[in-house]
Amino acid sequence: MAAMYVRFEAPRDLQEKAYEAVENAVESGELVKGANEVTKAIERGTADLVVMAQDVQPEEVLAHIPLLCEEKDITYTYVHSKDELGVSSGLEVSTSAAAVVDPGRGADLINQVADQVESLKE
Repeated sequence: MAAMYVRFEAPRDLQEKAYEAVENAVESGELVKGANEVTKAIERGTADLVVMAQDVQPEEVLAHIPLLCEEKDITYTYVHSKDELGVSSGLEVSTSAAAVVDPGRGADLINQVADQVESLKE
């Protein structure tokens, strides 16, 4: 069963694009990591893309993030693994969420993710 904060099922290709966008932000842009920092980036309106792991416990840690993103019109998506999200984020530990603040050379990829997410929500 999906976590309470998961509002749509992200297909594998979408997840791969999300991981790649996060990696691009680490290499050539700016990325914030962790639920608290991601929340701040959303509230400030600086996040271009929010990526959340689906295997976070307790689920309440991320419960507010999809609603905040919708309120601020920020694209968000899900990946299966907080461990893999941590690796993509350039960390040696897992992370529950990451927000691309500056996409660097990944801007096109973020647009692809946004288009795909939009079609899933319809």
